[in-house]
Amino acid sequence: MITVVGTGTGAPVAAEALGGARLVVGGRRHLAAAALPEGAERVVLGPLAPALDTIERYLDKREPVVVLASGDPGFFGIVRVLAERFGADRLDVRPGVSSVAAAFARIGLTWDDAVVVSAHGRDLRTAVNVCRARPKVAVLTGPGAGPAELGAALARASGGRVLVVASALGDPGHERVERVSPAAAAARDWGTGVNVVLCLDETRAPGGVRTVAGLPPGPAGWALDEAEFTHRDSMITKFEVRALALARLGPRPGDLVWDVGAGSGSVAVECARLGAAVTAVEKTRDGVERIRANAAAHGVDVRAVHGAAPTVLSDLDDPDAVFVGGGGRELPAIVTACARRARRTVVVALAALDRVPAVREALTCAGFACDGVLLQSSRLAPLPGDVTRLAATNPVFLLWGVRPPASTDSKGVAQ
Repeated sequence: MITVVGTGTGAPVAAEALGGARLVVGGRRHLAAAALPEGAERVVLGPLAPALDTIERYLDKREPVVVLASGDPGFFGIVRVLAERFGADRLDVRPGVSSVAAAFARIGLTWDDAVVVSAHGRDLRTAVNVCRARPKVAVLTGPGAGPAELGAALARASGGRVLVVASALGDPGHERVERVSPAAAAARDWGTGVNVVLCLDETRAPGGVRTVAGLPPGPAGWALDEAEFTHRDSMITKFEVRALALARLGPRPGDLVWDVGAGSGSVAVECARLGAAVTAVEKTRDGVERIRANAAAHGVDVRAVHGAAPTVLSDLDDPDAVFVGGGGRELPAIVTACARRARRTVVVALAALDRVPAVREALTCAGFACDGVLLQSSRLAPLPGDVTRLAATNPVFLLWGVRPPASTDSKGVAQ
């Protein structure tokens, strides 16, 4: 049997949990803080494979093993690895308080509405994009993905965020819980004692009563009616076009989506409602204000950037998906610039037949598999006398390019 004991956030390891252990495995600080049984072998956790092999040798001899871990070892912890290797029925898990729960407790916030994302041994960009999209996020950090790196990424693109850096949780002499701006976090060396970083939009962080923990339920519907948005002279992507565009964009938590030539920001807002981080690019100043107003009305966070594409795109982080809804004569150059940067897909809506070949060429020359449709819908409209007619909307070409799987590396990064 393997007894897995969560520690490191204030609770000492019970002597009963260690009693009789022939092998104790854990981090250096966990082993130093525990009263190990006399004669027990100790293994300091580093690379997992040698430690797992040692555990297996003791199990084969039916000798008891104790594994010490931080907080709740079943929450982004070692329980998963041990269960996969030895089977869940051979584990006796005794969880402690997770670092996430402890950090939120220190600042007096509930966390049933928080999103927890791990950057330990993973690509930091997922955590960054979740922090951009959600008002209350806990990030489990690791080497190369700590408060400084997270702060640097957020300082470039996300206003109104506060980082709470929790270090050495449970250690009375060294515990620190500090509130800093992303820019201040980026300027510091935080050492190796960081447990977790909370990213908060404090205007929305208190939250409300929840039934489902973590990510909020997805929207009840999408492809919202145009009346749900403020727009100028019907200059808005119609809901039929938006429905197919969203299906091809596939926005999800952890993604970054660009909405280029955003206009009213209807596509940007819909992508944000589905959980993605979104940057909306608009060349008119009144359009930028309209995007911000629509985002606020729907309770989502959209970064609105004032500027003309493709020039302004060079200052933005690489997106997973891009929607292009405007561009005029610059459209082929805009699509080319977007296709060079997009990790997964580019979707383009256009009304002019003459520009379809150039857009297709821009997508295919960037290595995308290209497809498209002409959308021409007719909506029910009332007539006098309690009868109904069909009112045609303007036809729109929707083209999309998808990056083939062979064009990405093992982490999904475009080659």
